[in-house]
Amino acid sequence: MKKFLSLLMAATVLAAPMAAQAQSRHDDRHGHRTIERSVTTKKVIIKKHRWDRGQRLSAKERRHFVDRRDYRRHNLREPRRGERWVRVDNQYLLINAVSGLIIGLSAAR
Repeated sequence: MKKFLSLLMAATVLAAPMAAQAQSRHDDRHGHRTIERSVTTKKVIIKKHRWDRGQRLSAKERRHFVDRRDYRRHNLREPRRGERWVRVDNQYLLINAVSGLIIGLSAAR
């Protein structure tokens, strides 16, 4: 019985490459080929910065934020001299125009 199983295993191992070669020849003859594609999905994590009073915005950051001059429309208090409102993500920040220091925060509605 052991000899029979070992002969069967050897025949299977030897016959597998010939079967694969015969299959590929068959595919080439008819012009059809099987192509396997693996699809990978990339997970992107977006971290939103949390702003707090007392933090300082760099000059580069201040250039990219949109000024809000229509502060009354958004129910924001009037900024004093040297202050301005900017919208960042879903928040309004009251910053010092010269130093970039965050003076106040308000949630956008």
